Amino acid sequence: MKILIINIDSKIPNLALKKIEIYHKQKGDEIILDIPMFKLWADKIYVSCIFDWNKDLCAEWEGIAEIGGSGYDLDKKLPEEIDKLKPKLNWGFTTRGCIRNCDFCIVQKKEGSIHSVGDIYDIWDSKNKKLMIMDNNILAMPEHFKKICAQLRKEKLRVDFNQGLDHRLLTPDLCKEILSLKHTGEIRFAFDDVKDQHTVKKALNMLKKAGLKDWQSRWYIYIGVKDTIKTVLFRMNLLRDRKQKVYVMRDKAVYGRKKYIALAAWGNMMGAFKFPFKDILLKSKRMKPYAKYFKHILPHNKLEGLYYDTKTERIINKLKDSKKELENINKNREILEAFRKDIIPESIKSGRITRID
Repeated sequence: MKILIINIDSKIPNLALKKIEIYHKQKGDEIILDIPMFKLWADKIYVSCIFDWNKDLCAEWEGIAEIGGSGYDLDKKLPEEIDKLKPKLNWGFTTRGCIRNCDFCIVQKKEGSIHSVGDIYDIWDSKNKKLMIMDNNILAMPEHFKKICAQLRKEKLRVDFNQGLDHRLLTPDLCKEILSLKHTGEIRFAFDDVKDQHTVKKALNMLKKAGLKDWQSRWYIYIGVKDTIKTVLFRMNLLRDRKQKVYVMRDKAVYGRKKYIALAAWGNMMGAFKFPFKDILLKSKRMKPYAKYFKHILPHNKLEGLYYDTKTERIINKLKDSKKELENINKNREILEAFRKDIIPESIKSGRITRID
């Protein structure tokens, strides 16, 4: 059988599709990945859609494919014979579900409350030295987390807690566990609401005492419809002042708003984020067009020479260029006049020779 597997929009590894692929390979089937034109020849088709705003992209597959994923149908599950597989891919889950019920998240609706589904030996191939753990809130099961940490240390593995760690659940003991591990990159947390400022400060104090280095962790900054420039800047500056990296995540409802584009450009670029935001607005040519959204944080004595409109800036630059060009023309005329008077032979001046080859 020819099996066509279509991943509509997942940017991170898709465990459900991988299980489907492995299941059919074990049966001897031919696997075709993400080539829509093969739908004419495939014997069976699977389609996954993770984000609900992409649900319309599933329309062409309805009636001819098995369609699933949180963006299409929260209740649809894999067949038991496929779901029970535990492929050792060096990435996967040791817990599913979450204790939180955030407005912007569907994990609890889809997976229920937090529960264990295995340990590192269920997802590790025993060869690779790196492991990506995709649990949504592993710190909600502290004893399980300590068990996972002990296994990681025993096998001397570098780990990435890909979905971040809940800073509100940190304790001094858990901070020591986290800092005792080798990480493949940054340690990730989230600062989603300005109301969490006190728990963020408390968490950072515990992490620093446990050995967290400057700029070693990255904090997700979620921007939703309830946010303002003030609430976002406050969170970003609180973390920058404590030498923490950030990653600005804009909700789809506010994704195109210019003020948040500017904040994401500053925060998500480490070289820029180490400098105060107002300095970046004043000195970066790329950021000048966004300055009009942040007049309240810019010093008035700096505003006079700041162009808020790129069109205005282009016109002014053209005028400057035209002025230079005019100066050059006048200068060339002076040179030509001097050249004509002092250097050009009399025969040319008199018009007897009209062309020089």
